[in-house]
Amino acid sequence: MIEVSDIHKSYGQVEVIRGISFNVNPGEVVCIIGPSGSGKSTILRCLNGLETYQQGDIHIDGRRVDPEDRSIKDIRLRVSMVFQRFNLFPHRTALENVMEGPIYVMGIDPHEARERATNYLEKVGLADKLDSYPANLSGGQQQRVAIARALAMQPEAILFDEPTSALDPELVGDVLEVMRQLADEGMTMVVVTHEMGFAREVADRVLFLEGGVIVEQGPAKDVLSNPQEARTQSFLRRVLRPLV
Repeated sequence: MIEVSDIHKSYGQVEVIRGISFNVNPGEVVCIIGPSGSGKSTILRCLNGLETYQQGDIHIDGRRVDPEDRSIKDIRLRVSMVFQRFNLFPHRTALENVMEGPIYVMGIDPHEARERATNYLEKVGLADKLDSYPANLSGGQQQRVAIARALAMQPEAILFDEPTSALDPELVGDVLEVMRQLADEGMTMVVVTHEMGFAREVADRVLFLEGGVIVEQGPAKDVLSNPQEARTQSFLRRVLRPLV
């Protein structure tokens, strides 16, 4: 469904993505891990056309991702994105935040959009928060509203950019549980994350990035339990040490 071929991305003279290639099949969950500054979020933003890339190709369902082409709107309808910082409208309720996309992007009737938004907020466990504003929700609840907003577009895939990194530790579990449920239902997902337990349990494959390249990739349990590359081993020792 997603094909990434030899992508290069630079900011000025600094090349942050240096020839990354990978594929994501329908229904597959791929987790991208690695140290800060390794290019994880940048590659995700390139997938959705939020960043331009200077070399290589990205295709979604056979259509090339080009932020300058009018086809990018259709691609973004197929591939939703959940951000680290929620990006909710502060002056709109949870229900109104989820209704926005279906009404103004997809042109859906407001009554149908309200019903759809209500269903997805119920799905993420927020049936009692429909009329709450973001300021009155916890970080975990706001992130679940953001997931409901992505689902309301009925995408074929969802990109998650470190969806739990801005949350207090006690709020992480509720968000990860929603993501587990989506994976169980067959949603295609690409997840940039520092949650190694989630990656081990839910991901089909893991990509370990550093310095803008894929250092190691493979089945999640293999990469996380028995990494072959010395740099992957070093990274996981540091990340997993607090859990031991």
